[in-house]
This record gives sequence, C-alpha cells and structure tokens, in this order.
Amino acid sequence: MPKPTPTPKTKPSKAFENGLAMRSKVLGPDYVKRSFATADDLNQPFQQLATEFAWGSVWTRPGLSLHNRSLATLSMCIALNRPEELRIHLRGAVRNGVSREEIRELLLHSFLYCGGPAALDAYRVVREELPLIEKSEASGKSAGQKKKPIKRSRP
Repeated sequence: MPKPTPTPKTKPSKAFENGLAMRSKVLGPDYVKRSFATADDLNQPFQQLATEFAWGSVWTRPGLSLHNRSLATLSMCIALNRPEELRIHLRGAVRNGVSREEIRELLLHSFLYCGGPAALDAYRVVREELPLIEKSEASGKSAGQKKKPIKRSRP
C-alpha cells in the first residue's frame, strides 16, 4: 500500500493548499503531518476532505477572527461532549490567543448551557492539557511556529 501524503494524486486545489497551511498554523505542523502519516485507505479521504473543506474553505473565511473561531469550536466541542476534539482544539485556541481566563469563563458558561456532565468532562481535559500546552508553546517546541506569548490571567 502506498504511503499516504497530505496532497492528492492530482494537483491539489487552492482550498486544500490553504487548508493545509491553516490547519498547520492552528493545530501545529507536527499534528497535521501525523494525521496524514497515520492515515490509511479508510480515513485518508476524510483527511483530504477535512483539510480542503473545513480548514481551507471555512477556517480561512474572513467573517470571524481565528480567536473567535477557536472559542466557537471549543464551545461546540464542550456542548457535544467531544473531549478528544476539545483536547485538539485547545492547543489551537492557545495558539490563536485565547487566554486562560477566557477558557475558564467558557467552561463556567458551558455549565449553564451544556449541563454539568459536559462541563465536568471539559474541565478534566482542560486541567490535564492546558498546562502541558502552555509549557510546550512557551518553550517553542511547536515545530514551525514562532514563539507567541501566552496571555495569562491574574490569580
């Protein structure tokens, strides 16, 4: 079986190229490379479609800032109780300038509108992942990314 690559066999569309750039910017180039490297004949078409449509046609639209897109995405992951997607998009939110205080307030707000179980699951993910993400981002371990200061709220 040929090794999957992040580009289709035919010439990649502009949306795919834009999506690959945006997905790498938000989630990190290492994450994107792993997603394609571990793709098989079952989920390779999904990787292609997600990159081209979600990241290349929606995330690149001008109507919302990346900061606001990240807040909306976190909110939807909490509401749908999708802890694995929340884990992935939490890093993107930090990269897009969402502060620790904003994340805390979003979690509290989610309790009202998504319910206790979804909020508790989200708190678990954030408490586990956020310190690791902040440390990684602060030390510049994210390949291909410039160091970006992390906004922190006062205790």
